Amino acid sequence: MSEIFATTGTIAAIATAVVPQQGSVSIVRVSGSHAMAIAQTLFHAPGKQAWESHRILYGYIRHPQTQKLVDEALLLVMKAPRSYTREDVVEFHCHGGIIAVQQVLQLCLENGARLAQPGEFTLRAFLNGRLDLTQAESIADLVGAKSAQAAQTALAGLQGKLAHPIRQLRANCLDILAEIEARIDFEEDLPPLDDKSIISEIDKIAAEITQLLATRDKGELLRTGLKVAIVGRPNVGKSSLLNAWSRSDRAIVTDLPGTTRDIVESQLVVGGIPVQVLDTAGIRETADQVEKIGVERSRRAANAADLVLFTIDASAGWTEGDQEIYAQVQHRPLILVINKIDLVDETASQLLQSQIVRLNAAEVQNPQSKIFTAASQNQGIDDLETAILAKVKLGTIQAADMDLAINQRQAAALTQAKISLEQVQATITQQLPLDFWTIDLRGAIQALGEITGEEVTESVLERIFSRFCIGK
Repeated sequence: MSEIFATTGTIAAIATAVVPQQGSVSIVRVSGSHAMAIAQTLFHAPGKQAWESHRILYGYIRHPQTQKLVDEALLLVMKAPRSYTREDVVEFHCHGGIIAVQQVLQLCLENGARLAQPGEFTLRAFLNGRLDLTQAESIADLVGAKSAQAAQTALAGLQGKLAHPIRQLRANCLDILAEIEARIDFEEDLPPLDDKSIISEIDKIAAEITQLLATRDKGELLRTGLKVAIVGRPNVGKSSLLNAWSRSDRAIVTDLPGTTRDIVESQLVVGGIPVQVLDTAGIRETADQVEKIGVERSRRAANAADLVLFTIDASAGWTEGDQEIYAQVQHRPLILVINKIDLVDETASQLLQSQIVRLNAAEVQNPQSKIFTAASQNQGIDDLETAILAKVKLGTIQAADMDLAINQRQAAALTQAKISLEQVQATITQQLPLDFWTIDLRGAIQALGEITGEEVTESVLERIFSRFCIGK
């Protein structure tokens, strides 16, 4: 058994971020059969406060041997099974910072608890039937949410909105399996199976699985976000674009080309999707060694980005330098940002348009892939965000208003279930014996059970819960 499965005994961990000189409260969480005994050893509640479940006690934490005062604190008592882990749980709410909370944790460890493994509190909640596996994963998603929409999707999973359809699909497969096995065991007493009806039922299940699989890309975007690189020649307004977009002065803006020597990052949210924006150094040939390093980093950032905002200067027109950069990034998902439009008249604008048309590149001819901005005047930012969302929707993501989205592990299990069901249909079509029908049907049932945790291996649980923070 791996360490994460050593779920016996009483565990303790700091359940809040430990930041020096920041945060007014820190929490030490303890769960297990000795949690109450540890609390009663360390915590002194003055007066006649009742040590009852779901009560908050006020008092002092003292060293049990020396009686030295460690902290003034609150104690939250939650007795089994009405707790997060369905075990006895106590929480010491200490003063924030580093020293006090570390001292309280150390006292818990010295008095019968051991340090929790990553995700062990949630693992115990799962093993004790408090949560299913989709809900446990949703908790991790909620803690790591980078946008309000990501948090809302995680909450939907926590409420069982993913687990319910998965369980229903699995129940439908079990019903079909029961029908088949009944014919195997009592063939002479029952009418023959209706092959067409079985295939029709499997079609319905496969169609619902396909609908769930369609949320995979949305889920990945909500969890990891979108990486967007602003690239272009020096002094085309890349830094101004970042500042206008992020409504800050993250990047230095001057009239001198080559001001940005390194990548400047900003975290934004566009349409509920977290976006990491990279303002890169202007790409050009240069003898300056420092600038040359920045240019090379810009090229790498463009190649690693999910989306490139290729920015040109409308007042300069389409230059040879723009053409060279475009040749390097045209294979990437791209939006052409024509900046500084406030500096050109109608004639110059039409000339630039004709130059772009002569590119004959579908990527920039698409109206959704060509945006006009005047970043220094904060113009065109809304159009830019609309174009980015349109780019996202050009992929497989068509369900921006859905309140659930599967992760990669769940998608892999659903894909396996769908393949198994297709193999069942092929077996039926080939008129193979009923025993063969059950083999792949059982495979589909097992794959669906892996999603909720009804059928799960130790390695899967270890992979899931090892990604949690220790206090969760």
